[in-house]
Amino acid sequence: MGVLITVLVVFAAAGLVLLAMSLRSVQQYEKGVVFRFGRLLPDIRGPGLRVIRPIGDRMQKVSVQTEVLGIPPQGSITADNVTLTVDAVVYFRVIDPVKALVNVRDYPSAVSQIAQTSLRAVIGRADLDTLLSDRDHINAELKKVMDAPTEGPWGLRIERVEIKDIALPESMMRSMSKQAEAERERRARVIAADGEFQASQRLSDAAATMADTPGALQLRLLQTVVDVSAEKNSTLVMPFPVEMLRFFEHGSRGTDEESAHRSTTRPALPELTVPAPPTAPPTAPRFTLRGEQTVGRAEVARERRDNWPTPADSDSDSSHALS
Repeated sequence: MGVLITVLVVFAAAGLVLLAMSLRSVQQYEKGVVFRFGRLLPDIRGPGLRVIRPIGDRMQKVSVQTEVLGIPPQGSITADNVTLTVDAVVYFRVIDPVKALVNVRDYPSAVSQIAQTSLRAVIGRADLDTLLSDRDHINAELKKVMDAPTEGPWGLRIERVEIKDIALPESMMRSMSKQAEAERERRARVIAADGEFQASQRLSDAAATMADTPGALQLRLLQTVVDVSAEKNSTLVMPFPVEMLRFFEHGSRGTDEESAHRSTTRPALPELTVPAPPTAPPTAPRFTLRGEQTVGRAEVARERRDNWPTPADSDSDSSHALS
């Protein structure tokens, strides 16, 4: 009787051991793949407590959670011959546990290598401006390139690929900063010119409104006087109306037109010949005798004329001779 009890106890212990070896717990985020003597069973065990054969069966669990894989920095040359360093991050998960276990060994490492080569290839086909300004297009193209060798053969789905950082050379960064500064200066000038244009349009509309309503200009003048006097200045500035200047301008223009009209309609006067003024007789040159004063030719002729004999003198001389 004692031997029978011992045998029963041994069998019970062996059954408990075999039962413990047959039970497997599968988590909610896992899938169980069972191999029987190295041969894959078609049934994939879902989450929960699963029973397998204790001898010959081996269950391998595969996580179906999304895994994050960082891509180390990769040096590459863009399509416009710019050398840069890019690093990225890949989000993927297992959609077919059988392919992930059977078709590829260490699938996280395989995804890392595919991501590195695909990143270099995509950057080599894009230029620098596209890489900096259109990240979404680069990420989508990178995901498309990585999906081809992973989803079908390996049972992995690339959910998202993101470029984290782009390291540029110092010279390229200085050039880009200069370009950005010039672009901002251009925008500032365009905005200032646009503001001036809009202000001129508003001023033109305001001037047209004031021209239609004469009282508006007077009200504007009074408002200007109030604004100037509100600062408690000792000098009051009175704006001069532009209409008065226009009035004087029109008046002067009419006067000029009237004078021009009169000058064109007035008859021409006969030309008058003005005699030339008499010219003074030429002054006789003076000559000097030795020991005498300077005497002009006119004085010498006058003295000779005075000394010439007259008819009266000749009669008196003849009477004296007869006597």
